[in-house]
Amino acid sequence: MTLCWRFTRRLTITPVLMPLVVASIILSFIRMPQIQISSSGGSTVNITILLWYWPFHKNYSLKGDVCLQSYGIINCHLVDNRSLYSSADIVVFHHKELQYHRQKLPLHLPRPDQQRWLWMSLEAPENTGNLDKYAGIFNLTMSYRSDADVTVPYGKLVRKRRDLSSFVLKHKTHLACWVVSNYRAKHRIQVYQELKRIIPVQVYGRAVKKPLTESALLPTISNCFFYLAFENTKSAQYITEKLWRNSFQAGTVPVVLGPPRSDYEAVAPPHSFIHVDDFDSIDSLGHFLQEVAKDEKRYMSYFNWHRDNSIKLYTDWRERLCTICQVYDKLPIYNIYHNLSFSA
Repeated sequence: MTLCWRFTRRLTITPVLMPLVVASIILSFIRMPQIQISSSGGSTVNITILLWYWPFHKNYSLKGDVCLQSYGIINCHLVDNRSLYSSADIVVFHHKELQYHRQKLPLHLPRPDQQRWLWMSLEAPENTGNLDKYAGIFNLTMSYRSDADVTVPYGKLVRKRRDLSSFVLKHKTHLACWVVSNYRAKHRIQVYQELKRIIPVQVYGRAVKKPLTESALLPTISNCFFYLAFENTKSAQYITEKLWRNSFQAGTVPVVLGPPRSDYEAVAPPHSFIHVDDFDSIDSLGHFLQEVAKDEKRYMSYFNWHRDNSIKLYTDWRERLCTICQVYDKLPIYNIYHNLSFSA
């Protein structure tokens, strides 16, 4: 907690008053709530996080002390019971349900003085719609972006020494593959259309009526040398499960299309991906992929990062919400967002 002292005028303290002044200062510190991160990854005061509704209507169990038992975060009470509204320190609202009018904000309820409302979205700005209606409502933001109050990426790089000699890739039967749910993002469709004229691309997903079950997703992708990790928008820092799960976890080399190379370099392992922007034409990209796939040593160099790193995926909403308690003492106390639009 940061203490700011402002002196507006000089005060003369006599020896008679000194004991009273000292006692007053000590008492003020005793009464002051001490909020700090403990060594186990949580706050030293009890924090109640109320999720007003579950994202995408997928409920998770909150029995027991979820944050402690599953993620080692102490003093973090995660609830979804709206009757606890008046005692909640932070109330979380997932934007997607608000955007499509599946849920409403409880604006009719009086908000406790110290309670803060948190706006949560893992979508790129282009996909959130008009946010003007939420001006002056939320105190905190939760997003994949590093400039959010609470940052929750889709995945992250974890330093962990591993034995690369034991790292074995599954035998590859296809040069490239892509799983796509919709064709609305024109920029990635254009790249795909040009690329498939140069190399064969195996395409799966609802958009081509070849959906993959959750259990079949990674085994199918692992058959491919390269995975087209094409984001649906080129927004800053918007790097989703297409890189972390569909590529890295499946054991293939991602060909990325989205934010600039620098954004990928900031979070991904070194020499682990191929960026579309690095090539002056899609033809040259296609020929490069063919050359790398034929050279085993060159191809395997894209997996050298396994020697010192592993990947952590964030897929459980409970873990994301418990993260709030880890940074609770750093969150702004008096803050109101009059503009939720992050620059793309």
